[in-house]
Amino acid sequence: MNYAIVDIETTGGSPKNSRITEIAIYKHNGDEIIDEFISLVNPEMVIPAFITQLTGINDEMVKKAPKFFEIARTIVEFTEDCIFVAHNVGFDYGILRAEFKALGYDYRKAHLCTVRASRCVLPGHDSYSLGKLTRALGIKIKGRHRAGGDALATAQLFTLLNQTDKMGLTAFVHEDVNPKVLHPSLDVNILDEIPNKIGIYRFFNENNQLIYIGKSIHIKKRIEQHLRNSDTKKGIQMQREITRIEFELSGSELIALLHESQLVKRYKPKYNRQLKRSSFPYGLFHYTDDMGYIQLFITQSVKMQDIPLMSFNSKREASKYLERMVEEYELCKKLCNIYKTQSSCFQYTLKQCYGACVQEEDTDSYNERCRDLIDELSLQESSFYIVDKGRKRNEKSIILIEKGSLRGFGYAPYHFNRLSPQKWDRFIQYVDEDRDARNIVKLFLRKKDHYQLVSLH
Repeated sequence: MNYAIVDIETTGGSPKNSRITEIAIYKHNGDEIIDEFISLVNPEMVIPAFITQLTGINDEMVKKAPKFFEIARTIVEFTEDCIFVAHNVGFDYGILRAEFKALGYDYRKAHLCTVRASRCVLPGHDSYSLGKLTRALGIKIKGRHRAGGDALATAQLFTLLNQTDKMGLTAFVHEDVNPKVLHPSLDVNILDEIPNKIGIYRFFNENNQLIYIGKSIHIKKRIEQHLRNSDTKKGIQMQREITRIEFELSGSELIALLHESQLVKRYKPKYNRQLKRSSFPYGLFHYTDDMGYIQLFITQSVKMQDIPLMSFNSKREASKYLERMVEEYELCKKLCNIYKTQSSCFQYTLKQCYGACVQEEDTDSYNERCRDLIDELSLQESSFYIVDKGRKRNEKSIILIEKGSLRGFGYAPYHFNRLSPQKWDRFIQYVDEDRDARNIVKLFLRKKDHYQLVSLH
């Protein structure tokens, strides 16, 4: 396997409005450099003064240099059958793809980021910037902020990483989407416009039918996983049908979860079979036995008329959750129907149970801990707002819970908290709550994430 280790100098910091002024590529076989290509590039625009100050590259230097289209074929041929490697690969790869895109050519390669690889293979460094990391490793850069010097230092860093990692850095190779296996009407260039942020996404087929709705905290990464999926028959089939992709940022993971659940139930996309029905067929329920103790148990929700304290995708998921709650609230496994026995539970013999299973602990003491769990899971019939991240810096997301039920969610200006919480409802889009929505909120609140709760009492 060969690698193309690349560094690019540009007229700015964004692929959308920057042009290349210099490019260096070192071909590497995994052990050492085997070839190189270095060239100044005429960007066909004025180089800003601050860029010249940083790189030393000025307009006069690039005046007679080849324009990008003149070296484009050389770059394609030089990097053929190579994995694209760079320090902060998203920048260099993005810049190069943008230059090729302007020429009408879709340049795509598997790529590897030496920043990400270094954090895992060489942990413990104060900084993983190229200058500071190479200095700490004793790698000297001859010509900092010039493509040749930075690329050579990256190549030396890559050699060290490849020799250190037992898997030969294979875990850090990011396979790019292959348009040849997708529907010919799908414009894969839309992936360049999708941010890697929290939100939902929709796939449509050639008849403009919505065939799948998903959510992720990294929507670009998740969409690319769908488009590269060759592991399942369903994944391959869906992959071949997608002709259009839409996305919507949510800022808040909870809003993404709620919005996805609502949309799937409304539109019933054919590849969202699991969510067409309730996603949570198993529930956690409780009752008071003849001895006065509260008992918890798991069963299928369809068998019960009561609303469960919590719902789950599977019985296994429910059992694991209840096990954690038993430990956290110091409950009895026998009374939680986890440990089936006619006598004391096993934890009682280990002195990890206070003896409710054999009536040694009084009902008031035991039931108080049970009610603490029940109150938390029922949202205590309270009214409050969940304040979380917005879709952009100058806003916040807010979710309204009223008397323990989801009422709606929306977005507010960043300084909306200057208003009384009683006036925040102007930002709320009201929704109809269902069992899944309530459960999604409960599961989210259990995560103890970086959200804020604001009471309405």
